[in-house]
Amino acid sequence: MSQPIPFAAGRPGGSGRNDLGEVMQQVARGDKDAFSVLYDALAPMVFGIVLKVVRDRAQSEEVAQEVMIDLWRQAARYRSDAGSVATWASMIAHRRAVDRVRSAQASAHREQAQAAREHTTAFDEVAERVETRLDSEQVRRCLKGLTEVQRQAVTLAYYQGLTYREVAEALQTPLPTIKTRMRDGLIRLRDCMGVTT
Repeated sequence: MSQPIPFAAGRPGGSGRNDLGEVMQQVARGDKDAFSVLYDALAPMVFGIVLKVVRDRAQSEEVAQEVMIDLWRQAARYRSDAGSVATWASMIAHRRAVDRVRSAQASAHREQAQAAREHTTAFDEVAERVETRLDSEQVRRCLKGLTEVQRQAVTLAYYQGLTYREVAEALQTPLPTIKTRMRDGLIRLRDCMGVTT
């Protein structure tokens, strides 16, 4: 393994610009010592760029680490004719930071949408229960307005699920009479509940 070129004053720019390019070449060949030099030179700048975009110290530290890993993995892709190592690292840092912010925003939007759906569902369930309860109370009130024989026939048919014939047998009443009672009772219920046809 070749020895890394010492980095002038440990900061990018100035006379160290050419040194960083050479260090990057060594990193591209897998030189861990060269990467250590590169890390020391660029990590503070990368962290500063990321922190300005992300604005959360803990997340910025994570993103800065990801950027430095990217520099290690992508070292062979660096081209000196496209700009300095510091410029290339800055571009990667900014891109990663923006991606993190967008990802966090998308996650927050998904959570808000989910919370809104859950809130709406809960509201709808409560409203439905209240409506059902009010309807039930209205039906009970309207049933009280029927004659006793109408109420018996309607109750057996709709609450106990009996057929007209079974209602006639249960009440020991002729089938045509049960049908008439049911028809009259249902008309009175419809009118009481305000149902329009």
